[in-house]
Amino acid sequence: MRILVTGGAGFIGSHLCEKLLSEGNEVICMDNFFTGNKRNVKYLQKSKFFHVIKHDITKPIDLRVDQIYNLACPASPKYYQEDPVKTIKTNVYGAINMLELAMNNDAKILQASTSEVYGNPTVHPQPEGYHGSVNPIGPRACYDEGKRASETLFSDYHRQYGTNISIARIFNTYGPRMEVNDGRVISNFFVQAIKNIPITVYGNGDHSRSFCYIDDLVNALIKLMKSNLSEPVNLGNPNEVSILELAKEIKEISGSCSDIVFSDLPLDDPLKRKPDIEKAKKLLKWEPQISREDGLLKTYHYYQKLIEHSN
Repeated sequence: MRILVTGGAGFIGSHLCEKLLSEGNEVICMDNFFTGNKRNVKYLQKSKFFHVIKHDITKPIDLRVDQIYNLACPASPKYYQEDPVKTIKTNVYGAINMLELAMNNDAKILQASTSEVYGNPTVHPQPEGYHGSVNPIGPRACYDEGKRASETLFSDYHRQYGTNISIARIFNTYGPRMEVNDGRVISNFFVQAIKNIPITVYGNGDHSRSFCYIDDLVNALIKLMKSNLSEPVNLGNPNEVSILELAKEIKEISGSCSDIVFSDLPLDDPLKRKPDIEKAKKLLKWEPQISREDGLLKTYHYYQKLIEHSN
């Protein structure tokens, strides 16, 4: 099978490319390398069945493909807020271009949406039927509302044209290949802990997240692609932890002598996030297998090696 992964040189995309290639597929990695890193897919290029195309999905492209995973979009506030108009365009123009490509090829297409469509939730945990609480004019709206718009486009293409779609609402995911400077909580904490500089917790540390290890998420995405589900499906790990407790866990794993310090919580940052994954468990026969302890240890070894080599 010939499979296109947009955002394929990014954190999630590179792991997905690796898995799809290992299953005997021909894989096309498309990326504009704004946040994607060539280092993430360099070793995959040894295979004659792996191809890299530098392209921005806000512009149309003509390819022959059987499946499309649309992952292209900066996912960290640090990057998606750098050019918010570009972020909206990626989610809207990019979705249209990839949906048109899917239609031209009679291909199945999966949209990587996000738990951010739920905003700062008033329902906990968040089921797919919850419509969210999003500030449409806040600093995060370019991403939150952009992803909501892409879900609308995917759903309308499915209803109006019969396009074969799936929509994955991805919750916080972590693991090797997260960029050192991407500004997300686990990468921040590990870099600070390994360097023995203060670990910065935003807010008082009571706000919570649920973190899914990358291998579990990739398995879920492939299962969803193979399914007949066209409605959104939550993909994440429901094991919830406070940010302060996470900081303490990472400090202990790293053997760090860093102090934990506190700073102001960014505007519109959700206070809690936890997926209801009953739909995925029932319809995909999927649930996370890797514990946070094991996943954080694997991630620590990755960052330790990366930081050592950069010194």
